[in-house]
Amino acid sequence: MIKFFRKIRQNLLRENKTGKYLKYAIGEIILVMVGILLALQVNNWNQQRIAAQKEQLLLEALHDEFLENKAQFENVIATHERALKSTQYVIAQFPIDPKRIDLKTFKEKMNGWAASYTFNPSQGVIRSLVNTSSFELISNTELRRLLVSWEDVLADYQEEEDLAKKDNYEVLFTEMGRFTGWKFDYDDERVDVSFLSTLQFETIFFRRESNLKAILESENDLRQIKELELIKSTIDRIIELSNPTNQ
Repeated sequence: MIKFFRKIRQNLLRENKTGKYLKYAIGEIILVMVGILLALQVNNWNQQRIAAQKEQLLLEALHDEFLENKAQFENVIATHERALKSTQYVIAQFPIDPKRIDLKTFKEKMNGWAASYTFNPSQGVIRSLVNTSSFELISNTELRRLLVSWEDVLADYQEEEDLAKKDNYEVLFTEMGRFTGWKFDYDDERVDVSFLSTLQFETIFFRRESNLKAILESENDLRQIKELELIKSTIDRIIELSNPTNQ
């Protein structure tokens, strides 16, 4: 092809057809430029196709990961709710008369008041995006924003759980242990069940209730979005936006 164009140019110069030669040269330049632009466009299409394939794989992995995270989160919340129910059952009995209460029923219904379950979601895909600087592969700007803010949203929610768990182990269990021993065994003959009527016992459960409500319940101030609601909506939205069927 190059030899063909060169031969045409040489014939035009030999015949002293300068005007036609200039027009031909300009046309040849335009043709070369068009060829380059087409090659660039084809290369760009290929890059976009490869990026779209990578994005699809990332979205599928992200979708599966957050479906698992949602299932774990629901189990965590269910555990907190059961703990709150048991705690509030005990509180409803105050003030307790140890001589009149059915101790067996009481122990059964208060069981689980100290249950603790920390939300620890899988973050392999998000960390991979961060470590490889691949966020630009996510074309949906809302999804990209949610992924970038995920760690902050998670940290805000986990703060309440961590405080409640720390309070359990450092304060509440210690206080209960003074009455019942470390195993909370009411059947031990050394346990004086009169502790059920003390203010110290009541304080343990009021404090536990406060910690659980901090995790589960919404703020009174409607201008503030409670961490629980924010993380729930974030998980659901990430699942929705990464759903392969929506792509």
